Amino acid sequence: MKKLRVMTMASQRDELLRGLLHLGCVEISEPDGKLADPAWAALLKRESSRLVSTRNEIADVNTALAAIKKYAQVKDGMFMQRQPVSEEEFLGRGAVEQARTVSRRVGELLQTISRLQSEESRLLARQASLAPWKALDMPLDAEGTAHVVYRMGVCPAGTDTAAVKAELRELAAAFYEISSDRQQSYCLLICHKADEAAAMEILRPRNFSVVTFQGTEGTAAENLDKLSRQLAENHEAQERATQEIVQSAEAKDALRLYADRLNADADRETNTERLLTDGTILFFEGWAPADTMKQVSAFLDRLGCAWESEDPTEEEYPQVPVKLKNNIFSRCMNVVTEMYSLPAYNSVDPNPLMAPFFILFFGIMMADMAYGILMVLGALFVLKKSKPREGTRNFMELVFWCGISTFIVGAMTGGFFGDFIPQILKVINPNSTFEMPALFTPLNDTVAIMLGSLVLGVIQVFTGMGVSVVKKFRRGQYIDALFDEFTWWIILGGTVLAIFGIGTVKGVPVVLVIGILMLVFGGTREAKGFGKVTKLVGLVYNGVTGYFSDILSYVRLMALMLSGSVIAQVFNTLAATFGNVILFIIISMIGNALNLALNLLGCYVHDLRLQCLEFFNRFYEEGGKPYKPLAIQTKYVDVIKEEH
Repeated sequence: MKKLRVMTMASQRDELLRGLLHLGCVEISEPDGKLADPAWAALLKRESSRLVSTRNEIADVNTALAAIKKYAQVKDGMFMQRQPVSEEEFLGRGAVEQARTVSRRVGELLQTISRLQSEESRLLARQASLAPWKALDMPLDAEGTAHVVYRMGVCPAGTDTAAVKAELRELAAAFYEISSDRQQSYCLLICHKADEAAAMEILRPRNFSVVTFQGTEGTAAENLDKLSRQLAENHEAQERATQEIVQSAEAKDALRLYADRLNADADRETNTERLLTDGTILFFEGWAPADTMKQVSAFLDRLGCAWESEDPTEEEYPQVPVKLKNNIFSRCMNVVTEMYSLPAYNSVDPNPLMAPFFILFFGIMMADMAYGILMVLGALFVLKKSKPREGTRNFMELVFWCGISTFIVGAMTGGFFGDFIPQILKVINPNSTFEMPALFTPLNDTVAIMLGSLVLGVIQVFTGMGVSVVKKFRRGQYIDALFDEFTWWIILGGTVLAIFGIGTVKGVPVVLVIGILMLVFGGTREAKGFGKVTKLVGLVYNGVTGYFSDILSYVRLMALMLSGSVIAQVFNTLAATFGNVILFIIISMIGNALNLALNLLGCYVHDLRLQCLEFFNRFYEEGGKPYKPLAIQTKYVDVIKEEH
């Protein structure tokens, strides 16, 4: 990375940002006030932006797209086709104005639909409250005459209305049940005003509750008819608004382009707030990859900017953004590295070192030709069909390379859906003795596979230690490299030689003794007094148990290979018991599909563990800051950049 300092006229702000957006390689730093000249740095302030309004527009267009997808039943399928557009069209105003109009109109229609739905709920509630009174041929607003009162009310379901009527006979009152449902009985009390209190006293033990319909005129049936007409009109209005949204689906592509454009604008406005200005000039600091400085310098010179670039100092390393640069084979490892943590700036990119091990280990654990073929075909299908973005592309490329490794190791072990081919041949011909050719098999050569796994573990652990040595040599830490890594190489190598009786003089394992002496001297060189003893004990314990447990972890390569092979064979054996080819294929494919899904997840997780715990802890320095340049990043369209 190169550190940039750029100054230009404030009037050139839009042209500057548009040019940087086109380049897509300059990250504008968050201003920290530590500018070169504090005397004038205090005169600058942050540039204003339209970030809030842009984010509101993004929310609006996303809402519009969601509404079109819902009401117009727009389906993109498994893989959405990204529309290619020129950079000029993407950043132009024509498509933006049209899409903005559609977005706002869809937003208005959604508000209308929401209002109509609320009104519909109110009308339905009103309809439900009036329905029990439909049989009452009396205005709901009628309260009585000069001498008689009408009281509509409800009682709990099951109320003995006959008993109520019997008690009211002594009064000038009548009691009618209009309707009833599971919860309540809807009743009408008509009585003389003089007897109202006595009648209500009789009804109180029955939990009679008076109901009123304020603001309602006419009978319940008349009001229900009116509500039905209002609901019909409401539904028609909702349908019109819905149909207009459906018609807006014609502008779906324009809205998607607009959504991507707004996201680019939001990124630009975010970076605008990082610019410093006094109203006349603009100033910013930022970062750009060294291999892009030719294009950056050409643009800044063409714009007439005053600028300078320099290598970051060691004190600035924690603030320097990290961009991983790999080839087509190792870039798939970005998925793993970014999931764990980016490497610290000026340290080691682990991807080229990790890629061969990760891909090989995955193939060893999966170890089946058919599974490998399916992985390769699946990855190629996604890569060709969807033209995925960088993250998805890297993951599918990882699946592709792991699929190739799985196929190769599967060919060595003779696995094709486990023992599918020999089993189906036995179903067809019970006398068949066909066996798949194999260099070794998980069930018959378990010990050899386990030893091979341990050897691979030693190789990867030693590779990590070798990387650590190179790093220390570059930093001039020769003593640390000698006593931290070389010592253990000598001890481990001496142990192996001693086991086979090589390099011994009069029964003394010379190489091992040299390693132990180096450990005693080098490991305790900074300790004093009794601290040397405790330091040595800690080094021996942590070293022996650490290396032993780390290398032993690689036995999982054998374990996963064995489990996947056994599960596939179990399903094939189960399918073969029916003696029918069709049933065999169906049961075997179901079982192998489950086995494939289980192994894809299991092998990936265990492979990750080996890399992140056993390999990375030898040399990896984490904590890198992600590189986030001002660039066009899209979801729906592919922007075809043009040379400026």
